[in-house]
Amino acid sequence: MSRQLKLGAFLMATGHHVAAWRHPDVPANAGLDFAHYKRLAQIAEAAKFDALFVADSVAAPTQDIASRMARSDHFEPLTLLSALSAVTEHIGLIATATTSYNEPYHVARKFASLDHLSGGRAGWNLVTSDNAAEALNFGRDEHIGHAERYSRAREFHQVVTGLWDSWEDDAFARDKASGVYYDPAKLHVLDHVGEHFRVKGPLNVARSPQGQPVIVQAGSSETGRELAAQTAEVVFTAQTSLANAQAFYADLKGRLPKYGRSADSLKIMPGVFVVVGRTEAEAQEKCETFQQLVEPEVGVALLGRMLGNFDLSKYPLDGPLPELPLTDSGQQSRQKLLTELAGRENLSLAQLGRKIAGGRGHYSLVGTPEQIADRLQEWFEQGAADGFNVLVPHLPGGLEDFANGVVPELQRRGLFRTEYEGRTLRQNLGLAHPGNRFV
Repeated sequence: MSRQLKLGAFLMATGHHVAAWRHPDVPANAGLDFAHYKRLAQIAEAAKFDALFVADSVAAPTQDIASRMARSDHFEPLTLLSALSAVTEHIGLIATATTSYNEPYHVARKFASLDHLSGGRAGWNLVTSDNAAEALNFGRDEHIGHAERYSRAREFHQVVTGLWDSWEDDAFARDKASGVYYDPAKLHVLDHVGEHFRVKGPLNVARSPQGQPVIVQAGSSETGRELAAQTAEVVFTAQTSLANAQAFYADLKGRLPKYGRSADSLKIMPGVFVVVGRTEAEAQEKCETFQQLVEPEVGVALLGRMLGNFDLSKYPLDGPLPELPLTDSGQQSRQKLLTELAGRENLSLAQLGRKIAGGRGHYSLVGTPEQIADRLQEWFEQGAADGFNVLVPHLPGGLEDFANGVVPELQRRGLFRTEYEGRTLRQNLGLAHPGNRFV
């Protein structure tokens, strides 16, 4: 079979556009409506998406402007995906869990459990928190600095994956006749002692159907890229042009050999914000409908958060993006991307906030299924992507538009599957079953 691209459905309650919740076709209470998520999962699975992806934050926004943004109430991702595992059969289930404000044993146990519940479809999006407000919910007066966050993340990954190897694949005999429940020789105690963690182990969950859940990351800073090259199996990234995406792809793939890894062991899936119409004019009209719902102050508040937790409310809306220090609490790669975008297009603060209201700095496509498929094919075939993490403006409508329009076009071109290759997320992504480090 020729190489085919991978697709993730990035689910953000009402949709990815900051004003989606105000659209008449969107359930405003979607963040806590399981029937809504069940419908989304089944739309994506019918279209043969590789995975659902749910982001997370462990702090609620409390600024005055937050009362005009639908980002304050939503399910905890692992709880949600565990429920969705019971109403789906093939699609992968990827959840974010921060290494900054969690403990490795908890994360290892929960994702191993999700992998068992789903029959091998779990993925962990390993992130360092970029929301400074989270610190205040975990006994800290200030957020952990960028360098320390990544140091902690690297060790966190070592502990979690070590715990996932606590048991060999066939350790549990559960032989009633002999009375042997498990083979003690196939149990391995981690006994980790490091800079940030001391974890004895073993994990009290058998090795999961995939061996280990799939490791996903989204860091694109220098430190984030190095961590991804060492540990990630899927990378979500924001790239604004083909050239930038090609450079990122080549750079990250080029780092793999020093960790003894092949290029195929890491799938790079840039985010793409997509608005689909039967005609280009219809697509543009759909997009403008959402843009008209963006209040300037809301767009600027989102921008400040994406730039690295800056309060931009004191700056004039029609003025330029102010010079900001390098964020130590947020995503440095996203700050660089948005700052370059503002300069390149000479955008005012309000214009930049409105521009990112849908895609948040991700590559954006507005057009017909054929036009969108053309661009996705170009990136896929010209060394910029192994697939895409799909962001739509509103849910469920935007996902239905992509599933019913773009997916059939990709299938017609032989670029995307018509049936799932296997039962596990690893099998469908073309990733190997990992060996146990203790064997």
